[in-house]
Amino acid sequence: MTLHASSPQATRTVRVSVVDDHESVRLGLKAAFIEAGFEFLVEAPNVRQLSEQLDGRECDVVVLDLSLGDGSTVTENVKNVQATGSAVLVHSIADRVASVREALAAGAAGVIPKSSSTKTVLAAAETVARGEVLNNLEWASAIDADRDFAKAQLGRREREILHLYASGLPLKLAAERLGIGYSTAREYLDRIREKYVQVGRPAPTKVDLLRRAVEDGILPGLDLDADGAR
Repeated sequence: MTLHASSPQATRTVRVSVVDDHESVRLGLKAAFIEAGFEFLVEAPNVRQLSEQLDGRECDVVVLDLSLGDGSTVTENVKNVQATGSAVLVHSIADRVASVREALAAGAAGVIPKSSSTKTVLAAAETVARGEVLNNLEWASAIDADRDFAKAQLGRREREILHLYASGLPLKLAAERLGIGYSTAREYLDRIREKYVQVGRPAPTKVDLLRRAVEDGILPGLDLDADGAR
């Protein structure tokens, strides 16, 4: 499967791998990805073997189970997959909310339950491969169910800046849209990042800010608390 024409890499086939400690799951997804036209690279029972088998090859997305049974933690698995240069699509059973939350905090691009249809998994992998954040009910539920998930208390102007900037506007244009100076907008952005650090959810990059905006309902798709969003 090739990336959509809106992507600068539109003519390249999506490269995908699967990490799951159940062989039947790995082989089933492998067959589905190949049939759908993806470039399938590796199927492995753990992240260590994934890295060894990739052997420096670039992979766009790794479909990762959260419970691998090898003593590894969710965070280290997500981080180690990211270290290969690949995005992470979590593929797990729906009731592991704490593990899903941990994976999202570690930087996973999205969550797909194992109960999902193969077609849904393939579409999610393509979305993540384009560098997009996967907004779906499973992500929303994982965040909503975690009572320790602390939203940054952003003011109205901070939310407006975050909404425009995380949506893709350069900061200068976001400032112009709101009728404020660039330096003022930069101060708001610095304060936003500081507030996210204070609640244990740092956002050093623009992609991180996009993820925080989606998580907190500031961008469409995951508005979990409409009253608190105002």
